[in-house]
Formats: sequence, structure tokens, C-alpha cells
Amino acid sequence: MIKKISFLHIAIIAFNFSFAQGFVKEKQVIKSEILNREVHYSIYLPADYYTSERTYPTTYLLHGLGDADNGWIQFGEINRLADEAIKTGVIPPMVIVTPDGFSSFYINAADGSLNYEDFFVKELIPHIEKTYKVKTEKRFRGIAGLSMGGYGSLMYALKHPDLFVAAAPLSAAIYTDSDLEGLQDGQYNRLYGAPIGKNLKGKERLNLTWTENSAFDIITKKTSEELSAVKYWIDCGDDDYLSVANAKLHIALTDKKVPHEFRMRDGAHNWTYWRTGIINALSFIGDNFRQK
Repeated sequence: MIKKISFLHIAIIAFNFSFAQGFVKEKQVIKSEILNREVHYSIYLPADYYTSERTYPTTYLLHGLGDADNGWIQFGEINRLADEAIKTGVIPPMVIVTPDGFSSFYINAADGSLNYEDFFVKELIPHIEKTYKVKTEKRFRGIAGLSMGGYGSLMYALKHPDLFVAAAPLSAAIYTDSDLEGLQDGQYNRLYGAPIGKNLKGKERLNLTWTENSAFDIITKKTSEELSAVKYWIDCGDDDYLSVANAKLHIALTDKKVPHEFRMRDGAHNWTYWRTGIINALSFIGDNFRQK
């Protein structure tokens, strides 16, 4: 009887483990003094979060233009994908934070109306590290995102290398100066009107806010040693309208002799591509969390 009970007990534990699911909390709220508003964020907690006494590394996962804090959960299925990847050891257990970035491109607006970067660095990260069981050292903090969020993750890694060990921009919405100048007025205002300035034309668009947040300008001005302080995983589909700019980013980093990983897979600018690429990105980040 004792052997049967023990076997049954083990079987139940194994069954529960095989279906272990993490916890998702959507629409959590942080009251931002910098933005003078409440900001939502969603958060994924690993399956053992409430039963373990350990602390966890954190990845900030940024959404694209038109989505909100729960986009990566609703459309990216990040909780399901992370559950499976953690269970199989592809990624280490980690907390994943997906904040609402509005249409900010995750930078401080030129007119000062939405200083999102200041909020992210000075309020969001401290709030997460005070509220949840997460590690607070750079080596346990990563960032990733898609499209607008890919741009944001790239910007934060380039501008705040003291905060992140690794960055994984997917289909990053980056443009060269000439690309920005050539955008049609409607497209420019839809994408960059809020952060850079509305109704700007041609070289007017290359204002101080733009140059301070141009990946290509930053890479040109920084040394190879400075740029190598963060590990980069760059991924963009071969049918994505941003593929040329992302290839130029790869070339710019290569010219500066910055170690990085560059992937151009079969696919376009859509959720099918991002769902099939996010775990490889998190695996890259997670490998940097692990003790070497």
C-alpha cells in the first residue's frame, strides 16, 4: 500500500509539472508622476513564482504601434510559449513585463508632452523591482520588443547600457535620416508625429530629438567598446518592409566590430513571424542570465 501511494503521489506531481503554467496579471497599474497619468502593464510570472523563495531575472517586452500592454499576451501568446520553453529548459525561469507604450516609440517626446523614456527608467523599472521577486543587477535584466517595441528595445540598450545585459529587437522600426525625410506626410505623422513633432517636412524632421534617438547616429558616435556593453539579437523577416534598415543596422554594428547575432528568416511584419521568433530571442537573453 505504501509503495502504491508513493507511486500515485509521484505520478500526480509529474502530471502537475507537465502542465505547469505561469501566472499572468493583465492591466496592472503604476501611477506615474513623470507622465501625470496611470500606466498599465501586464506581467508574466513563472509557474513556481509563489512556491519558490528564489528571485528571478526580468525581461521587458515591448509592444508595437497600435497595441497595448497585453498585446504580447493576446496576440503573441507569450505566456503559453514561455511556459513550454521554461519547462523544456530552452529559457530559464524569468519574469516578463509588458508595459503600455502608447504611441511614444518609448522615447521622450520632442514637445515634452510624454517623457516615456524617463518614466521607463526612473519609475517603471524601480516599481517592478520593488513589487516583485526579481533580481536588480544589470546582468539579470533584458529587453526585447517588436516593431515600435523593437525600436524601443534597441534605443534603451544603446542609450542605457548600464541597465541591460542583452537586447532582442524584432522587426525594429528604424529608419536612416534619408528614409525619414522621404516618408509621406501621412505616414510620418502616424509614426513619428507624436514623439518627433507633427507636420514636419524633409530636413525639419532631423531635429535634436530625432538625432538623439537615431540608432545609426548613436552607433556612429559610440566606440566599439561602449557598444559591446550589451549583447544584441537582431531579427527581421525577409519580406518585412523594414528588412533593408535592419540589414543596415547589422552592417553598422559589423563595421564597428560589435559582436551581435543577426537573423533574417522567411516572413513578414506580422504576429506569425514574431510568435515563431520570440523564444529564440528570449533564449538568447536567457543565456546571458545564466552563470558562465
